[in-house]
Amino acid sequence: MPEMKKKISAMLTYGMGEISTLCVREMKTLSEAVEWQRALQKEIIEKSPHHIPAIFHMEGLCGPFFQGSVSLPSGVSRGASFDTDLEEKLGALVAKEELSCGITHVLAPVLDVTRDPRMGRCGESYGEDPTAVAAMGTSFTKGIQEAEEDGRHADAVAKHFFGFHSSSAGVHGAEIRIGRRDHLETFGKPFQAAIAEGGLKGVMPCYCSVDGVPFSLSKEYLTDILRGEMGFDGCVFADYGAVSNAFEFDHVGTSYGETGLSALSAGMDQELPFPRCFNQDDFARAFREGKADMALLDRAVLRVLTAKFRMGLFDHPYAEETPKVSALFEKPEAKELTLQSARESLVLLKNENNVLPLDRKLRKIAVIGPQAANARYFFGGYTHMDMMTATLCATNSMAGVEQEAAAGRPADIRLPGTQVQDDEQEGFDEVLKRQKPDCRNLLEELKDRLPDTEIVWAKGFDKYGNDHSAFEEALDAAKDADLILLTLGGKWGSGSICTMGEGIDTMNIGLPQGQEAFIEEASKLNIPMVGLHFSGRPLSSDIADEKLSAILECWAPAEAGAEAVVDVLTGKAAPSGKLPVCTARNAGQLPVYYYEPYGTGMFQADSIGFTDYVDGSHKPRYFFGHGLSYTTFEYSGLKVEKETVQPHEALTVSFDVKNTGSREGTETVFLFLRDDNASMVRPNMLLSGFARVPLSAGETKRVTFEVSPSQTAFLTGSRDIEWKIEAGDIGVRIGAAADDIRLEGKFRIAEDALIEGKMRKFYSPVKMEER
Repeated sequence: MPEMKKKISAMLTYGMGEISTLCVREMKTLSEAVEWQRALQKEIIEKSPHHIPAIFHMEGLCGPFFQGSVSLPSGVSRGASFDTDLEEKLGALVAKEELSCGITHVLAPVLDVTRDPRMGRCGESYGEDPTAVAAMGTSFTKGIQEAEEDGRHADAVAKHFFGFHSSSAGVHGAEIRIGRRDHLETFGKPFQAAIAEGGLKGVMPCYCSVDGVPFSLSKEYLTDILRGEMGFDGCVFADYGAVSNAFEFDHVGTSYGETGLSALSAGMDQELPFPRCFNQDDFARAFREGKADMALLDRAVLRVLTAKFRMGLFDHPYAEETPKVSALFEKPEAKELTLQSARESLVLLKNENNVLPLDRKLRKIAVIGPQAANARYFFGGYTHMDMMTATLCATNSMAGVEQEAAAGRPADIRLPGTQVQDDEQEGFDEVLKRQKPDCRNLLEELKDRLPDTEIVWAKGFDKYGNDHSAFEEALDAAKDADLILLTLGGKWGSGSICTMGEGIDTMNIGLPQGQEAFIEEASKLNIPMVGLHFSGRPLSSDIADEKLSAILECWAPAEAGAEAVVDVLTGKAAPSGKLPVCTARNAGQLPVYYYEPYGTGMFQADSIGFTDYVDGSHKPRYFFGHGLSYTTFEYSGLKVEKETVQPHEALTVSFDVKNTGSREGTETVFLFLRDDNASMVRPNMLLSGFARVPLSAGETKRVTFEVSPSQTAFLTGSRDIEWKIEAGDIGVRIGAAADDIRLEGKFRIAEDALIEGKMRKFYSPVKMEER
């Protein structure tokens, strides 16, 4: 970190436009971070000929990187909640904490649609469905940009424009090889929604290339589509090292300066985190000699200055004083919201014989697995915890980051037979003690909450690999238990201690071999087993499905993880999360997603050969929307307001949901639309809207969605971007999941109409009333 500070200071001859705050993750006190921002901003303003303050930016997906700031569950965790109201509150919470410290660029939300769990960053996304990602991401955008603190406002910088998670073979930053229609309709939709509905002011392009052009150098995407088609009027910021990567790794351009000029011409406004291309002599010479149009520089400067005025930086450039920031961080709202988010994210995949909630009369529970005894496993990628432990790793995995060797770095011990570093060492655990000293691990929470039950723990297996050396001890601990709780999965985050994360992709989407082998051995004890899965990708395991009595998908629940998980295990809270992705059976099935086009994959029917693979099903292990509860729900009374509707009219779709069980619960309901017969191959159905419906035992609520025909619009066959609302029958499907449709109806669109893409409706508003 000292070298990083020197490097920044050496670049301030004429001030600075934007500052990365990644070094803040290593600062051990809040006051150090606050004083660093205030001192650096003061130096920048003094050295700038026009006394222009810098923008300070920080990641925001899972909270800030300050000592004492909130840490949120991962993107896929929150996607499983389907709670847009909560997501807006979380966006505001993150923004206010960062604004108080002088941060006005919040690098969030992640608007990537993910359909490939091999990709190590899949857990950053809200899920596979473009409508759900659009609704959740727009809510987070609104939360960020509508917040205010000490006269400052933040711009959300959405990532990663667009199609990042469709990179070839699930490899980080690889070429995108999907069709143009799918690219624009599916992966572009969340960005278009955030721009049109949320007023998004910042965009960060992805590392990938498409049609032979890196995104950071693509005028078609950064100007023609983003600004021309989508109506974006904010700033475009390079992902870390993306512009120089185009020269160094994509081999585009003959020099850094030439590649930088290509990026600027395409619509890139700022290079981050350090100038590698925009500061080259040949870059500047092109403007001095008239080979490049000075209007390109003027355009970028105007956009950045406009943002600084919008943020209030000229009047309020400095972080607040430490006591005021501390008071903000200590407000109980932060802990309440992150606990609510963690609870709502948990997905009950399986519950044979109602083994959950736990019987309070259980005599002994054996808890097996490393995740149970270490709360660091609760924190996924891009949390403060993860970003700090990454500095201690033997190997860095973050793109565009120059990482100094941290003092006192733990030993580089690799798990047997793997390249994954063992992090069960004091240096890593010190980070947890410093950042979240009150954060309990699962074992501690269980012992406190179940005082009359004997709770024993054994490691049993590693987070990765196939080492069986701890099996005997764990099996011995479990042999006389009434229940076995297994904590499964790997470590999600950054650096060589992790099994998935940025730059940490995989060919195997299942459990580690050692964990599957232990499940097999433990099953011979004939004791009910419950699996708790911690990861950024959903659990996919034949053995787990066969041998475990219950499975709870826990994702990365962050600082409230232990409390949230035990709340659901004990029945204090009913599980209400639902899968925001389909779970593939294995990597050979990828991609598999519920909205596959007619005639493809699981919707191939009898068109060619077998209707399944010769060695397995075309269908996923678990469908989008799957998630069990401790109660039951009944759907009835579907009413589609109009039989026929004009293309620019709206209609309502309403139905009743009743809790038919004996306890309270929340049911997430889904409204799907399907184009029965179209002029092009369309998805078999697409999400139009969703809602969380909280119900007490026996209670009924009427749910009403507003549907616009423009939600069915698709691109015509023209090379130009032309959106068409097509006449014809539209099927209405109401379900608890993509494979659990409870009610069906239809309406007809009377005639064709063209519409601008930015004028479409992207998701259905919903309201509820008691019956």
